[in-house]
Amino acid sequence: MNILKFQLILLWFPVFLLFNQAVFAVEITATLDRNPVNINTSFQLTYTATQSPDDDPDFSPLKNNFEILKQSRRSNSSWINGQSTKTIQWILNVMAKQTGHLLIPAIAFGDDVSKPISIEVSNKVVAKQNNAEDLFFEVEVSPKTIYVQSQVLYTLRLYRRVQVTQARLTEPKMSDAVIEKLTEDSTYNTVINGVAYVVTERKYAFFPQKSGVSTIEPLVLTADIVMPNARQHLNGFFNRPTTKTKRISSKAITLDILPPPDSFKASHWLPAERVRIKEKWSGDIAKMKLGEPLTRTITLHVKGTTAAQLPELLGVTLSNGLKSYPDQPLLKEEKEADGIIAFREEKVAYIPSKPGNYTLPAIEIPWFNSRTQRMEIARIPETTVTTIGAIASVENVAANNTTVAKTSPVIVEALDTQKKEKKLWMGLSLFLSLCWLITLVFLFRKQKPQKIESSADAKEMSLQETIKKLKHACADNDQLAAKNALLVWGKIKFNSNSLSEISSHCQAQLRDEINCLNKNLYAEQTTSWEGKKLFQFYSENKVREKVSIKTDDGLDPLYKL
Repeated sequence: MNILKFQLILLWFPVFLLFNQAVFAVEITATLDRNPVNINTSFQLTYTATQSPDDDPDFSPLKNNFEILKQSRRSNSSWINGQSTKTIQWILNVMAKQTGHLLIPAIAFGDDVSKPISIEVSNKVVAKQNNAEDLFFEVEVSPKTIYVQSQVLYTLRLYRRVQVTQARLTEPKMSDAVIEKLTEDSTYNTVINGVAYVVTERKYAFFPQKSGVSTIEPLVLTADIVMPNARQHLNGFFNRPTTKTKRISSKAITLDILPPPDSFKASHWLPAERVRIKEKWSGDIAKMKLGEPLTRTITLHVKGTTAAQLPELLGVTLSNGLKSYPDQPLLKEEKEADGIIAFREEKVAYIPSKPGNYTLPAIEIPWFNSRTQRMEIARIPETTVTTIGAIASVENVAANNTTVAKTSPVIVEALDTQKKEKKLWMGLSLFLSLCWLITLVFLFRKQKPQKIESSADAKEMSLQETIKKLKHACADNDQLAAKNALLVWGKIKFNSNSLSEISSHCQAQLRDEINCLNKNLYAEQTTSWEGKKLFQFYSENKVREKVSIKTDDGLDPLYKL
């Protein structure tokens, strides 16, 4: 019997070792700084691990299709709230040896292995006006078919083969468009016609707000170029190098912006590349308890739009036995190399007052897929919640009364004694409460000025009420009510007393809509006015204020050229 047990242990021991290695294997992720790339352009390949892997990496499988130009290793450790975190990165500067759809193979770190990833390598030739140029721009716009309010990616590349200092680049301009700079500038090397260049790439996201033909104006770079053949003074270390100033411009880009297609039948126009919606409950919806709240959270993730463009998710739930208490929506934006991802989160607390089943309607978000050119619907099906619990019956109350009536005389006497003691304690408590009240009045008279917080709260409440009035006025296309709400909002926010003053504090789209409203109000002939745009740009202005807390990096990356 013992021999049999020993044989079983020997048989299962290798299996146990394999399982143990799989469970405790270190996860290593491989990422690219951009994809696709040019055959003559280097790119950055980064391997990241949150723990020390089994051994040093073996990058030899990469050499079949790629040339490793440079590699480095860095690690970072931190201690936050009693927990330590560690990040180790291996950074490789790589250039492809051939074009096509290439596979970056799995790399072994001892027994730990990374996952393979793919990259697209093309042989696209960069067009130049003059082969002798040391400094020139290349601009690229995608997608080719553009709809109003959809995302347009604008990529600017600066090619240089000279040393540049004091670079100053203008910002892109386009009328009736929201413009956002995306991630940090990336720098890499490339070869054009046998000449090596350093490339600095910058990306923007444009969201045109009007259909028709529009132009992205040229960007202008003014830079000081270091003269390589200039003779330096003997003590050149302490002297500035000889430079010459050069100015170059990118080409203007003309866009033909299409209106929403007739095939899109929904009331809210939402162009995007990807839409995801999900829900989460704070408890069991099959066992809701009477009088206790249960919170429902709906989150909308949309790639290729701004947070201000996202629609409302939860309407008002009308039910006699189920009351709803919605919270303020949470709006966020994340910037990535391939565009903006917008988030909208709405929470509502449901409190049942009657037992039973309640059906919440389905949530449907129609959207236009800018890649497939089709209308799609993101949907959460209707949800049924069940409330359990009951109110005490009349029979139970009567039974309790009967039990009290049959109480013995001894218990009655004890109850009388308790009542007398209770009255004594009540009198004493009343006396102490009166003394405490007198002390409180005395202290209140002594230190009076504590209304700063309450006044701030009142100001915030007044601001929220004004925003609600503005929303209703815009929904009803009521010009006068919108004007009155804007005046109150401008007085609270900017201490301004006229629409023209208020518009000067706002971003371009909201400023133009306020000025348009002002012209309509005082025009000789009254024209129809739609408030939807005004409140949309107001919401966008509000989101921009929150998102713009980060300082604008401006042109700092270009100064490092």
